[in-house]
Order: sequence, then structure tokens, then C-alpha cells
Amino acid sequence: MKYSEWETSVPQHTREDPIWRWTVYRLARFAGAIAWADVSKLNKDRRTQRVADQLYRSIGSIAVNLSEGYSRSSGADRSRFFEYALGSAREAREWYYLGEPLLGDEVVTHRVDILNQIIRLLVTMLPDQRKLQLKEDPALYNPTIDPSTNF
Repeated sequence: MKYSEWETSVPQHTREDPIWRWTVYRLARFAGAIAWADVSKLNKDRRTQRVADQLYRSIGSIAVNLSEGYSRSSGADRSRFFEYALGSAREAREWYYLGEPLLGDEVVTHRVDILNQIIRLLVTMLPDQRKLQLKEDPALYNPTIDPSTNF
């Protein structure tokens, strides 16, 4: 599924939610939507069922934590949940790497690129919330391929 196709299929009431304006949230929801096929494939092989379970949990946690952080009133509270989302994005990326033998390089590269975009956006957002400087450069997560590519 391409990003543009997915985005137009999202119900109107979801697109009217103020958090929908955040690119990072939309990318997290897209990552969750396309992960279903990957998780299903990994779950069919008993050797990768645990990877499937962990991938499903970590991918879902990204948007959930962004949403939870969005509802917080202070920067410190928001940043805590955004950090959780950042950790979940990094974790999901690692589960994709572990699933690569079954999913294939092209699929994993595409999914990791989307996750890297999420990571880059969160690494950029966090200092504003915390009023602190992160030690990590967001440029490290520049996308290498178009996330709307259909795999």
C-alpha cells in the first residue's frame, strides 16, 4: 500500500483530530498499517513468531505514545511519552532487521526508512519539549527511499 492511498482511506473523523496535523503521527499510523502484512508473514513461521509479536507491540506503541504525549500539558510530560515513542521506533527497526531473512531486504529497507523518518522527527521535536539539546544529530536518519513506494 502506498502512503497516499492509505492516507485517503483514513476516516474523516480521524483526519479532523488535531494530532493528525503531525507528520510524525501520520507516519507512525502508516507504519502500523503496513506492518500488518509483515507481522502476518513473520507469524506463519514458528521460528519468527516471537519477532512478529515484538514487532507488532513496538510498531503499535509509537502512535500510542505520540497520542498520549500530545494530550499532556507540560513539556516534561510530553517529552517522556515522545521518548517512549522514540524508543519504540528504534525497537521496531531492530525487529525488522531480525525479520529480514523472511521479509526480504527491499521490504525491510522500506520499513526502516519510514521508522528512520519517525526517529528523525522525534529527535528534532524532543529538545523543544525538554528545552535541552540532544546528543544525537537528526541528520543521521535521512530517508534513503520514498516511503510511498509500494511493497
